[in-house]
Amino acid sequence: MIVPHKGEIESLHRLGRVHFVGIGGAGMSVIARIMLSRGTAVTGSDAKDSRTLDELRALGATVYVGHEATQVGDADTVVISTAIRETNPEFVEARDRGLRVLPRAAALASVMLGHRVAAVAGTHGKTTTTSMLAIALRHCGLDPTFAIGGLLADSGVGAYDGTGDVFVAEADESDGSFLLYTPAVAVVTNVEPDHLDHYGTPEAVEAAFADFARRIQPGGTLVTCGDDPGAGALARTASALDVTVVTYGEHPANDLRILDIESKEGGSSFELADDEQTYGRFWIRVPGHHNVLNASGAFLAGLTVGADPDCLRTGLTEYAGVRRRFDLIGVAADVRVVDDYSHHPTEVAVILRAAREVVGSGRVIAVFQPHLYSRTRIFAKEFGSALGLADEAVVMDVYAAREDPEPGVDGSLIVKEVPLPGDRVHFAADWPAVPALVASLARPGDLVMTIGAGDVTQIGPHVLELLGTWRARGGEG
Repeated sequence: MIVPHKGEIESLHRLGRVHFVGIGGAGMSVIARIMLSRGTAVTGSDAKDSRTLDELRALGATVYVGHEATQVGDADTVVISTAIRETNPEFVEARDRGLRVLPRAAALASVMLGHRVAAVAGTHGKTTTTSMLAIALRHCGLDPTFAIGGLLADSGVGAYDGTGDVFVAEADESDGSFLLYTPAVAVVTNVEPDHLDHYGTPEAVEAAFADFARRIQPGGTLVTCGDDPGAGALARTASALDVTVVTYGEHPANDLRILDIESKEGGSSFELADDEQTYGRFWIRVPGHHNVLNASGAFLAGLTVGADPDCLRTGLTEYAGVRRRFDLIGVAADVRVVDDYSHHPTEVAVILRAAREVVGSGRVIAVFQPHLYSRTRIFAKEFGSALGLADEAVVMDVYAAREDPEPGVDGSLIVKEVPLPGDRVHFAADWPAVPALVASLARPGDLVMTIGAGDVTQIGPHVLELLGTWRARGGEG
């Protein structure tokens, strides 16, 4: 575990030459992009090569594949993601040499300095909401800087260094590091127990979000989803602070109310209104009730930073999605394959309900890879219940990420909790065998969902290839 940064946030020019350990990660690469655009000398390393590394090299970074102590070079500051262990040779080298070592969030806070920060937090939906807000503000001419923990579907990047004074940032609560930010506007989409490997208890998660609200600049604004019990409770707590609290949602008590939702495969339409006016009919190009909530939070945050409401409404139509968020990978043999990053039980349930909205007369086949042993152990029952919303469920073994295996914890814990007939629930511990299993289950008209934060994202293309070959050979698929 990385020790949280407790000093003053340094301005970018004082960081000197910056080396990123794990530079290929979504959260790390966006900071590196912004630093490069501002002329900072950047080096970095990652476990494997990727298109992201190629893009950073093209922007001027020196990037290595693999981790070696010598790669720290003449760096003045070393940035570490939470996925990097303390035994990493570059981390060890930085400590031994007494270099400034920053967690990712402290590096992000450094590039935020001098901007009006709109920080989007929440257990679910923060990547999408951050993306929607950034795109809408860009459409309205504010030219914001943004840092998103995902890749925009239209541009393939998650960061941009704008000329405006607004900085839109995804605020990750997973390790408590979002408490390094001092936003002018904070959006909290929802508050639920997660990352209990760090927090320990649900109450500690709630306390962290309350502390996040206290980090808002005096006179700033907290935007919360009033329909969510956790975010609603946070709004009530924050009412005692020197901030303006505004809520959004379908409940009539919210400040911004969502009306007349219509969701279909091509997207969702809805109306927004407050006590003073109706803002007209909105259209977003992504399906699902959850995305209507995300767009509403982005709209309200956009109003708070001074954007025109009509411009925001049209700007939201430009949002084309984020990769790995209900991301259509392809179609073969009349089977659609969609990939999604969901890795919490609520997220899995939400995304499967969205799949149900668009599948028509076909079936939903969920291919789920649990992420982290601790999360699997804690939420096995809830994951099973969520997967029960599918017609067929394939559960893979646990993607360990930063954790060591736990005895007795694997994907079978979730399989036991799925409320489907036994012949419709499959435990697939052998990764290479999963694509063929899924292809054998799929029928014309079905929707296959690959779900999880690990390498399950690589399953979809293999399934499509098998389905395409199968059809070409005259098979029954």
